[in-house]
Amino acid sequence: MREKNVILKNKVIFVTGAAGFIGSNLVKELLCEVQPVHIVGIDNMNDYYDVSIKEYRLRQIEKLVEEHPESTWKFVKGSIADKVLVDSLFEEYRPGVVVNLAAQAGVRYSITNPDVYIQSNLIGFYNILEACRHSYDNGQTGVEHLVYASSSSVYGTNKKVPYSTEDNVDNPVSLYAATKKSNELMAHAYSKLYNIPSTGLRFFTVYGPAGRPDMAYFGFTNKLRNNETIQIFNYGNCKRDFTYVDDIVEGVKRVMQAAPEKKVGEDGLPVPPYAVYNIGNSHPENLLEFVDILQQELIRAGVLPEDYDFEAHKKLVPMQPGDVPVTYADTTALEEDFGFRPSTSLRDGLRKFAEWYKEFYM
Repeated sequence: MREKNVILKNKVIFVTGAAGFIGSNLVKELLCEVQPVHIVGIDNMNDYYDVSIKEYRLRQIEKLVEEHPESTWKFVKGSIADKVLVDSLFEEYRPGVVVNLAAQAGVRYSITNPDVYIQSNLIGFYNILEACRHSYDNGQTGVEHLVYASSSSVYGTNKKVPYSTEDNVDNPVSLYAATKKSNELMAHAYSKLYNIPSTGLRFFTVYGPAGRPDMAYFGFTNKLRNNETIQIFNYGNCKRDFTYVDDIVEGVKRVMQAAPEKKVGEDGLPVPPYAVYNIGNSHPENLLEFVDILQQELIRAGVLPEDYDFEAHKKLVPMQPGDVPVTYADTTALEEDFGFRPSTSLRDGLRKFAEWYKEFYM
């Protein structure tokens, strides 16, 4: 087990992508479980998907702030690609922990809209690293731990499963994956050069209530509800390590509290205080089974009628460019270092999503 060396209580925590799916859930968890805590969130609120969902997430945070007046929450609408803004926020609030979850997500979108990935995922992350670096200027305590989102996409078309963080990941099959691998390399360089403790987290297919509408389960739901046909890629033979958002957030929270230890090597230079972990369910589900459970839960929640003809609304099609046939996380290191393993069952997670969808849209 890794020793807890970062106390979150009374700390200023800077969360990027705070109106995003994982970011907003992390902020809520911290407000509920760590008192007092001081959270500064930033999000550009772009329209890559329905902004009303991001606004909904922010309203949920505001409700919790009212319930926990001992803690503080400051939200800034802006982009981490804006260096002046990022630097000014670090200067004003001096965060002790930084969680970088802001990123342009999506594999397929990166094929047609590469510019936004460079801005957010590369330039934006560079700005965060630079701000962390200068947080130590003039002998200041600075950032104790930088935790940032990577992705299972970095494994590309690796044949060996389950995916281990020890595996070679030099063959990305999308620009999105390439930017996430680049984040890991950039963080390693900054950890080495400036002794910044950093931990990258490779997330595996995160789902749940108020999730991203560009994710398959959400898109399937919209189409089924509109009486449209859904396309199931690779003829239904894809397998995904679906991970419920609460499990992801619990993993992030535990990792935040245990920064890689600062050490000096034989050359007198820092040994990079750097780590990377998988966070996944380590139990890949067949896409056809996943969709079957989804439609059952949508019927149960009243999103679809009880006599819905699911078979008439699905079509098996070939693989899409940039997709991989299977994602499967080896979470041994996460279990050994943090005593944690995601455990929410697919049916429980999809049930909560279906109930939220009914409440939000109907």
